[in-house]
Amino acid sequence: MKQLLNERICALFRSNWQHTLTYWSVFFSFGLCVAFLGPTILDLRCQTQSTLQEITLVFFSQQFFLFIGSTIGGFFSKTLVSSLSALAVSSLTISVVFAVIPLCHKLLVLAFAMAVSGLAMGIIDTISNLQLVKIYQKDSTVFLQALHFFVGLGALVSPLIADPFLSETSCVIGNSSTNATSLRDLRNKLAGRHVHNVSNVHLHTDGEVVTNVSYAFWIMAVINLPVPIAILILMYRERLFVCVSDPSRRLLDGDVLAMKTWGTTGLTEDAGHQKDTSRSHEGLFGCCLLGNVRSFPLSFFGIHILGGLVLFFSDGIVGSYTGFVYTYAVAPPMNLAHKTAGYLTCVFWAAIIAGRLSAIPLSYRFKSVRLLIVSQVGVIVTLLLLLIFSSSSVFLFIGTCCLGLFISSIFPCMLAFTEDILEYKGCATTVMVTSAGMGEMLLQVLVGLVMHNQGSFSFLLCGMIFGCLGFAAFILLFFAQQRHKNFMEALPGDSPAERLEENGIKTCSAGVLNSWDTSEQKASIDP
Repeated sequence: MKQLLNERICALFRSNWQHTLTYWSVFFSFGLCVAFLGPTILDLRCQTQSTLQEITLVFFSQQFFLFIGSTIGGFFSKTLVSSLSALAVSSLTISVVFAVIPLCHKLLVLAFAMAVSGLAMGIIDTISNLQLVKIYQKDSTVFLQALHFFVGLGALVSPLIADPFLSETSCVIGNSSTNATSLRDLRNKLAGRHVHNVSNVHLHTDGEVVTNVSYAFWIMAVINLPVPIAILILMYRERLFVCVSDPSRRLLDGDVLAMKTWGTTGLTEDAGHQKDTSRSHEGLFGCCLLGNVRSFPLSFFGIHILGGLVLFFSDGIVGSYTGFVYTYAVAPPMNLAHKTAGYLTCVFWAAIIAGRLSAIPLSYRFKSVRLLIVSQVGVIVTLLLLLIFSSSSVFLFIGTCCLGLFISSIFPCMLAFTEDILEYKGCATTVMVTSAGMGEMLLQVLVGLVMHNQGSFSFLLCGMIFGCLGFAAFILLFFAQQRHKNFMEALPGDSPAERLEENGIKTCSAGVLNSWDTSEQKASIDP
């Protein structure tokens, strides 16, 4: 059995290696944008000669439009041409934004540039996840784990590039200057996207601007430039340009890709027939509203809602933890030194990268639902121990590392799990990605308000509440999955998609069948 699984995964990867590597590289671009803003924000404040409170507008503009981009990303997944075109434009936009940031000397212009980058990031997030799920289907967990590893890799690279060019002293020279230690402390706070408790520090807005951070952005623009080039090469190889291709060519369903692979490797001689799916993947709202909505079972909607809630809370924990762990560490009762506390965010992201890397072989050996159970329980236990040992600085570092390891694989595993339940319709991925972005944006703001009113101890308490709510949503999702499975088995028909069609239920991708049930496929595929 394991040998057949090895052959199947290897065969799939060999058939789709260029697509897979392209999506991974695009997510590297996503990671570059995730982490560069925090370390460089003080130099950007100097460049725009704005106050510390005003410059935080760029955080909101990027996050808000990332959410918008995640929502509309599904609209570009209708065909392979539109998918790759959107990825090429988005990744090229990121390079352009990096290049023009040094030219943004007005705060509103910089906020607009961040909004454009956030929109591109959201589109990349949705399309890359969606296409990998479509290609690999039941084996997508392994490749999704690798995809999200590249986010962490990009998030690790961009601060390293920026660090040599950051100002050590006040980059706006006025009558007096801010000392280097204060500036480093502020940068550590802002790197976690937290701006409270720093308003009492005076930073000049008028004077001579002295900063070299422009070179960091130009270097990142050049580093990111091969990504859109790689997408264009892929489009050329797939003959997707208008002058050499049929514009109506649709994205191959995952079962067709899989059966092509099996046919070429000699594992089976059966092939499948790709049905016409003229209205698949029309975005967050359109994809689940096709056909007779009243005919959908409640479990269908429950799976989308509950899966979205799981990622809403898990990504909310990631956003709030990176945003406020520094503030929690420097405040009583922890009272860590500012420099020591600044390492916590790095430890957390390093643990996430290590967790996603280690999850690649684990996803190969274990089902997504088992990894999700371990991850969810691990997150709750870790947050509980952090609450119990809230006065231990040593355990704060240990707990931060464990939390990063456990929470790292929830996102890709949840995508694979929900799409597996729903027979890879693609709607779930759009909902999941959008819900995750919303959770990271809203819960981070909520935790900031609670900490401001109730004190630093509420930071861990909020995390514990979010973890329990996410786990409760996962338990309900598990029962909804069982009910949906029973409903599908009770319908007449040879396959889940056929049962839905015969009972008047038009799914958003009715042509996607069970990718490995090739014994019932009769027609051959025209290569």
